[in-house]
Amino acid sequence: METNLVWGIFIAGIIVFLALDLGIFNKKAHVISNREAGFWTTVWVSSALLFSLVVYFIYSKGYIDNPDDLTPSNATLKYITGYLIELSLSVDNIFVIAVIFSSFSIPQKYQHRVLFWGILGAIVFRALMIFFGVILIKKIYWATYVFGGFLIFTAIRMLFQKEESFNPKNSFVYKYVRKVIPITSQIDGEHFLVRRRHILAATPLLIALIVIEFTDVLFALDSIPAILAITHDPFLVFSSNIMAIMGLRSMYFFLSNMLNKFSYLEYSLVIILIFVGIKLIVSHHYSLPEWLSLTIIGGSLAGGILASLYLKPKKNKEH
Repeated sequence: METNLVWGIFIAGIIVFLALDLGIFNKKAHVISNREAGFWTTVWVSSALLFSLVVYFIYSKGYIDNPDDLTPSNATLKYITGYLIELSLSVDNIFVIAVIFSSFSIPQKYQHRVLFWGILGAIVFRALMIFFGVILIKKIYWATYVFGGFLIFTAIRMLFQKEESFNPKNSFVYKYVRKVIPITSQIDGEHFLVRRRHILAATPLLIALIVIEFTDVLFALDSIPAILAITHDPFLVFSSNIMAIMGLRSMYFFLSNMLNKFSYLEYSLVIILIFVGIKLIVSHHYSLPEWLSLTIIGGSLAGGILASLYLKPKKNKEH
């Protein structure tokens, strides 16, 4: 009963903030300034880190199912580590979102609305992926080897892939949607659907939203197994994932114009993916201490940021 209450309060809290976000804070479409984006980025990162105190409290009081018999300290470390992994893997996602908005010529004042519904869809899709991912790992022992190998393969591919441009209009998602529903070339305010000569048509806002949702599912194929390498506890996996996603919108507006300055973060992601891949593969035989996971992931992120700030920028891959 207490477990259901904790889940209910957490999900209700997310729903309430989303409602406040769309109904009050961003009721009127406007261009998100760097100052506003920086403020909300600080709010969400601080909230996510402060939530670790909540995690410690509910695990110390036994208010939630604890199948892995985690101590409050271990649960807190796993939450923070998982959050940092999801946050770091969001960097490429931010870059792709910027390309999608540019490709479909989405004005800045409407981008927040598209991302709002995109985040809502991401929460639903990731919840389903986490649910089935946890079941797979708990029911099929060799699933950890598959997930771990996939993460290492992804890291190696990221390290050696050739430069190539990403054009959302060439994606099969865009081509399929065009076959299902007509697409207008003009934006009609904040509307996703409009009527043209009694025909229902999709605006570029809806197409951008659909492509963003699809790309998020692809990114989740990396991020979900990565966090499952840290813990199989459903609440820790879900809460750390969702807290990172909720801050993605403000991070997008804050970082989208500065991504080129962090060109060495890609190597941080490679190190993180390889580490969590190895952690998954050896999980049946050896359990790495949480402080080591947090140190390697935090150190990799810090190293990538410092290298980007103080070393000569390398040529970025075009996504």
